[in-house]
Amino acid sequence: MAPEFALAATGFAVLLGLIALRAPIALAMLLVGAGGYVHILDANALANYLKTTPYHLFANYTLSVIPLFILMGALAERGGLARDLFAAANALLGRRPGGLAMSVVGASAAFGAVCGSSVATTATFGRAALPELRRYGYAPGFATGAIAAGGTLGILIPPSVILVVYAISTEQNIAKLFMAALIPGLIATLFYLLAIRLWMTLRPELGPPAPPPAPDERRAALLRVLPVMAIALLVVGGIYGGVFTPTESAAVGCVLVLALGLARRSLPWREVKAALLGTAETSAMIFAILLGAEVFNAFLALSQAPDLLAVWVSEQDFPPYGVLIALLLTYVILGAVMDELAMILLTLPVFFPVVTALDFGMTTEETAIWFGVLVLVVVGIGLMAPPIGLNVFVISAIARDVPIARTYAGVLPFLATDLLRLALCVAFPALSLWLVRLLT
Repeated sequence: MAPEFALAATGFAVLLGLIALRAPIALAMLLVGAGGYVHILDANALANYLKTTPYHLFANYTLSVIPLFILMGALAERGGLARDLFAAANALLGRRPGGLAMSVVGASAAFGAVCGSSVATTATFGRAALPELRRYGYAPGFATGAIAAGGTLGILIPPSVILVVYAISTEQNIAKLFMAALIPGLIATLFYLLAIRLWMTLRPELGPPAPPPAPDERRAALLRVLPVMAIALLVVGGIYGGVFTPTESAAVGCVLVLALGLARRSLPWREVKAALLGTAETSAMIFAILLGAEVFNAFLALSQAPDLLAVWVSEQDFPPYGVLIALLLTYVILGAVMDELAMILLTLPVFFPVVTALDFGMTTEETAIWFGVLVLVVVGIGLMAPPIGLNVFVISAIARDVPIARTYAGVLPFLATDLLRLALCVAFPALSLWLVRLLT
């Protein structure tokens, strides 16, 4: 086993070194994977592999769901739907201590049903909600921390681009993964609201209540948000009910969000063009990472290190949950210093065979779905955790006058609830699998 592991470990070390030197992640994986492939076989074999692999990878119909969900989120962001959601949530919760922060969390959860990106959700509510939080005297670190935490709901509430990538990488059913993620995502929303409520009990000066809106204003805000909620329910419910495939659901969502924005005249054509260009750029970045990961994974497969590691772990009679906890802790550490998408694509070829080889008392498919939700939870933790929580950096770029250390302090209560939720999802797999078993 030593030569295979030595080769794979060398590849990982070189890859991490390139990433530390700020090489593009896609290029780093592509170069290391190609170098390892040539080392094991030869250059002609690599050339033959590259003649067909990119075509078959990108000709996969399932991949079309990624740009569609990204486009739906971009159109929703530029069409002002986030502002409508925040206004409606504020009409219901704003008069409570910490109510505006609760409104951010509730609106982020609803926006996550039409977006699927945590970065986009954080940036959107940073622009839509932060001025209101400041206007009513919220502590700067608490305000930015609440927005950064709420942004993670963009991937925790289905649909989620991260789950789509996981499903494609591990050959799992996207719709079942979306079903599995719903209850943990709703638990995240509830825990964030409870964290704000508890924090307000201890330090009410951090989030003073806003004055209650006039009845007419409240009614108008709630009526305006109804079409947005209808789209979210149609997109998610259509998948769960088997009416749409995830790709069809994303396409329907894009059309409805575009139609709503045009009907309200809140989405001029320049914004539509900007959404299309942004979608193209983000999709190209994701696809480049997918290609790099495919080549790097081919190198790992030729080394046989992942399969040998899975066999070795299963032969050692380690407690399955002990192995799982060790892998999740590794994800938490990596998520704090790496891009989440690259982290998943880099580690799944090694971690996934290990997890599916362990006996958790369920089928291999259920283990794969459950592990996908656990990965999603730890990705959410990584988006907030220091030193490189991506959501914290996004909101810090918007609120430049707030020191990043204060934002990290602001996300600590939410990180605590995330760790509790992760423990619950590990201890009770039914939280992830109950809806899958009910609807399939």
